[in-house]
Amino acid sequence: MEQLSIFDGGLQSPKLPSELMDYRSGFFTKEEGSELVPLLKENIRWSQETIRMYGKLLNTPRLTAWYGDNNKTYAYSGKRYDPYPWTKELLFIKHRVDAACGVTFNSVLLNLYRNGNDSVAWHADDEPELGSNPIIASVSFGQVRRFDVRHNDDRKLKYSVDLEDGSLLIMKGDLQHNWQHQIPKSAKAMSERINLTFRIIN
Repeated sequence: MEQLSIFDGGLQSPKLPSELMDYRSGFFTKEEGSELVPLLKENIRWSQETIRMYGKLLNTPRLTAWYGDNNKTYAYSGKRYDPYPWTKELLFIKHRVDAACGVTFNSVLLNLYRNGNDSVAWHADDEPELGSNPIIASVSFGQVRRFDVRHNDDRKLKYSVDLEDGSLLIMKGDLQHNWQHQIPKSAKAMSERINLTFRIIN
Protein backbone atom coordinates (compact mmCIF):
# COMPACT_ATOMS: atom_id res chain seq x y z
CA MET A 1 0.00 0.00 0.00
CA GLU A 2 1.08 3.53 -0.69
CA GLN A 3 2.15 5.46 2.37
CA LEU A 4 1.77 9.18 2.84
CA SER A 5 4.75 11.03 4.22
CA ILE A 6 2.64 14.05 5.17
CA PHE A 7 -0.64 13.52 7.00
CA ASP A 8 -1.60 16.56 9.04
CA GLY A 9 -0.91 18.92 6.17
CA GLY A 10 -3.91 17.81 4.16
CA LEU A 11 -2.11 15.91 1.43
CA GLN A 12 -4.57 13.95 -0.67
CA SER A 13 -3.57 10.42 -1.60
CA PRO A 14 -3.64 10.03 -5.39
CA LYS A 15 -4.48 6.34 -5.02
CA LEU A 16 -6.74 5.10 -2.27
CA PRO A 17 -6.59 1.32 -1.73
CA SER A 18 -9.37 0.02 -3.96
CA GLU A 19 -10.13 -2.90 -1.65
CA LEU A 20 -11.02 -0.41 1.11
CA MET A 21 -12.33 2.79 -0.48
CA ASP A 22 -13.85 4.01 -3.72
CA TYR A 23 -14.02 7.80 -4.12
CA ARG A 24 -16.20 9.41 -6.79
CA SER A 25 -16.21 13.18 -7.18
CA GLY A 26 -19.22 14.87 -8.76
CA PHE A 27 -21.55 11.99 -7.97
CA PHE A 28 -24.27 14.61 -7.47
CA THR A 29 -24.21 17.73 -9.63
CA LYS A 30 -23.93 21.26 -8.27
CA GLU A 31 -27.54 21.82 -9.33
CA GLU A 32 -28.75 18.75 -7.45
CA GLY A 33 -26.83 19.80 -4.36
CA SER A 34 -28.23 23.32 -4.43
CA GLU A 35 -31.75 21.85 -4.40
CA LEU A 36 -31.09 19.13 -1.83
CA VAL A 37 -29.16 21.06 0.82
CA PRO A 38 -31.95 23.53 1.76
CA LEU A 39 -34.41 20.63 1.98
CA LEU A 40 -32.07 18.64 4.19
CA LYS A 41 -31.44 21.62 6.46
CA GLU A 42 -35.15 22.35 6.79
CA ASN A 43 -36.73 18.90 6.89
CA ILE A 44 -34.21 16.82 8.84
CA ARG A 45 -34.75 16.66 12.60
CA TRP A 46 -31.25 17.74 13.60
CA SER A 47 -30.09 17.47 17.20
CA GLN A 48 -26.91 17.93 19.16
CA GLU A 49 -26.10 14.82 21.16
CA THR A 50 -24.00 14.63 24.30
CA ILE A 51 -21.15 12.25 25.03
CA ARG A 52 -19.43 11.46 28.30
CA MET A 53 -15.69 12.06 28.31
CA TYR A 54 -13.41 12.18 31.33
CA GLY A 55 -16.45 12.05 33.61
CA LYS A 56 -18.12 15.06 31.99
CA LEU A 57 -21.06 15.40 29.57
CA LEU A 58 -19.93 17.26 26.47
CA ASN A 59 -21.81 18.38 23.38
CA THR A 60 -20.94 16.44 20.23
CA PRO A 61 -19.15 18.88 17.87
CA ARG A 62 -21.74 18.58 15.07
CA LEU A 63 -25.48 18.06 14.63
CA THR A 64 -26.77 14.58 13.83
CA ALA A 65 -29.92 12.69 12.84
CA TRP A 66 -30.79 9.01 12.27
CA TYR A 67 -33.26 7.94 9.56
CA GLY A 68 -34.17 4.58 8.09
CA ASP A 69 -36.51 1.63 7.82
CA ASN A 70 -38.78 0.88 10.75
CA ASN A 71 -37.11 -0.99 13.65
CA LYS A 72 -33.58 -0.41 12.34
CA THR A 73 -32.28 0.83 15.68
CA TYR A 74 -28.62 1.83 15.80
CA ALA A 75 -26.40 1.84 18.89
CA TYR A 76 -23.13 3.77 19.11
CA SER A 77 -21.26 5.79 21.73
CA GLY A 78 -23.29 4.06 24.43
CA LYS A 79 -26.68 5.23 23.12
CA ARG A 80 -29.48 3.70 21.08
CA TYR A 81 -31.25 5.56 18.29
CA ASP A 82 -34.60 4.74 16.71
CA PRO A 83 -34.82 6.00 13.13
CA TYR A 84 -37.09 8.72 11.85
CA PRO A 85 -38.95 7.66 8.67
CA TRP A 86 -37.37 8.39 5.27
CA THR A 87 -38.07 11.76 3.72
CA LYS A 88 -38.57 12.24 -0.01
CA GLU A 89 -35.16 13.82 -0.52
CA LEU A 90 -33.42 11.10 1.50
CA LEU A 91 -35.03 8.41 -0.64
CA PHE A 92 -33.91 10.24 -3.79
CA ILE A 93 -30.30 10.23 -2.56
CA LYS A 94 -30.55 6.65 -1.27
CA HIS A 95 -31.80 5.18 -4.54
CA ARG A 96 -28.90 6.77 -6.41
CA VAL A 97 -26.40 5.45 -3.86
CA ASP A 98 -28.02 1.99 -3.80
CA ALA A 99 -27.55 1.68 -7.55
CA ALA A 100 -23.89 2.76 -7.37
CA CYS A 101 -23.06 0.32 -4.55
CA GLY A 102 -25.15 -2.63 -5.72
CA VAL A 103 -26.83 -2.98 -2.32
CA THR A 104 -30.00 -1.72 -0.65
CA PHE A 105 -29.23 0.47 2.34
CA ASN A 106 -31.85 0.55 5.10
CA SER A 107 -30.61 3.46 7.23
CA VAL A 108 -28.59 6.66 7.16
CA LEU A 109 -26.72 8.73 9.74
CA LEU A 110 -26.65 12.42 8.88
CA ASN A 111 -24.08 14.91 10.17
CA LEU A 112 -24.21 18.68 9.87
CA TYR A 113 -20.82 20.34 10.27
CA ARG A 114 -21.53 24.02 10.92
CA ASN A 115 -17.97 25.34 10.65
CA GLY A 116 -14.35 24.30 11.01
CA ASN A 117 -14.76 23.68 14.73
CA ASP A 118 -17.18 20.84 14.07
CA SER A 119 -15.53 17.47 13.62
CA VAL A 120 -15.65 13.75 14.30
CA ALA A 121 -12.85 12.09 16.27
CA TRP A 122 -10.95 8.94 15.34
CA HIS A 123 -13.35 5.99 15.30
CA ALA A 124 -14.51 2.95 13.34
CA ASP A 125 -18.07 2.02 12.41
CA ASP A 126 -17.69 -1.51 13.73
CA GLU A 127 -20.91 -1.96 15.73
CA PRO A 128 -22.20 -5.57 15.70
CA GLU A 129 -25.45 -4.68 13.93
CA LEU A 130 -23.47 -3.55 10.87
CA GLY A 131 -22.16 -7.09 10.33
CA SER A 132 -18.80 -8.27 9.06
CA ASN A 133 -16.96 -6.02 6.57
CA PRO A 134 -19.88 -3.60 6.10
CA ILE A 135 -20.33 -1.39 3.06
CA ILE A 136 -20.90 2.22 4.13
CA ALA A 137 -21.56 4.93 1.55
CA SER A 138 -20.71 8.52 2.48
CA VAL A 139 -22.24 11.42 0.52
CA SER A 140 -21.02 14.99 1.07
CA PHE A 141 -22.63 18.33 0.24
CA GLY A 142 -21.17 21.78 0.82
CA GLN A 143 -17.79 22.64 2.31
CA VAL A 144 -14.85 20.44 1.33
CA ARG A 145 -13.51 18.64 4.41
CA ARG A 146 -10.52 16.36 4.83
CA PHE A 147 -11.13 12.67 5.58
CA ASP A 148 -8.25 10.83 7.26
CA VAL A 149 -7.74 7.08 7.57
CA ARG A 150 -5.12 5.28 9.65
CA HIS A 151 -4.37 1.60 10.32
CA ASN A 152 -5.03 0.33 13.84
CA ASP A 153 -1.68 -1.43 14.24
CA ASP A 154 0.64 0.37 11.82
CA ARG A 155 0.04 4.11 12.21
CA LYS A 156 2.44 4.77 9.32
CA LEU A 157 -0.26 3.45 7.00
CA LYS A 158 -2.30 6.62 6.46
CA TYR A 159 -4.51 8.06 3.75
CA SER A 160 -6.25 11.38 3.33
CA VAL A 161 -8.80 12.55 0.80
CA ASP A 162 -10.68 15.82 0.39
CA LEU A 163 -14.41 15.06 0.36
CA GLU A 164 -15.79 17.44 -2.24
CA ASP A 165 -19.28 18.85 -2.69
CA GLY A 166 -21.47 16.18 -4.31
CA SER A 167 -18.94 13.39 -3.81
CA LEU A 168 -19.47 9.75 -2.87
CA LEU A 169 -17.01 7.73 -0.78
CA ILE A 170 -17.69 3.99 -0.54
CA MET A 171 -16.04 2.31 2.45
CA LYS A 172 -15.77 -1.48 2.26
CA GLY A 173 -13.65 -4.56 2.98
CA ASP A 174 -12.06 -4.68 6.43
CA LEU A 175 -11.82 -0.88 6.73
CA GLN A 176 -14.11 -0.70 9.77
CA HIS A 177 -12.32 -3.54 11.58
CA ASN A 178 -8.66 -2.72 10.96
CA TRP A 179 -8.71 1.03 10.32
CA GLN A 180 -10.00 4.23 11.92
CA HIS A 181 -11.18 7.44 10.28
CA GLN A 182 -11.84 11.05 11.26
CA ILE A 183 -12.92 14.49 10.05
CA PRO A 184 -10.47 16.80 11.87
CA LYS A 185 -11.14 20.31 13.08
CA SER A 186 -9.79 23.13 10.93
CA ALA A 187 -8.45 26.54 11.89
CA LYS A 188 -9.53 27.85 8.49
CA ALA A 189 -12.85 29.62 8.06
CA MET A 190 -15.28 27.02 6.74
CA SER A 191 -18.93 26.98 5.76
CA GLU A 192 -21.47 24.24 6.38
CA ARG A 193 -21.14 20.64 5.25
CA ILE A 194 -23.85 17.98 5.27
CA ASN A 195 -22.73 14.37 5.26
CA LEU A 196 -24.90 11.27 4.87
CA THR A 197 -23.50 7.83 5.67
CA PHE A 198 -25.74 5.06 4.40
CA ARG A 199 -25.63 1.74 6.25
CA ILE A 200 -27.22 -1.69 6.42
CA ILE A 201 -28.45 -2.57 9.90
CA ASN A 202 -28.86 -6.33 10.33
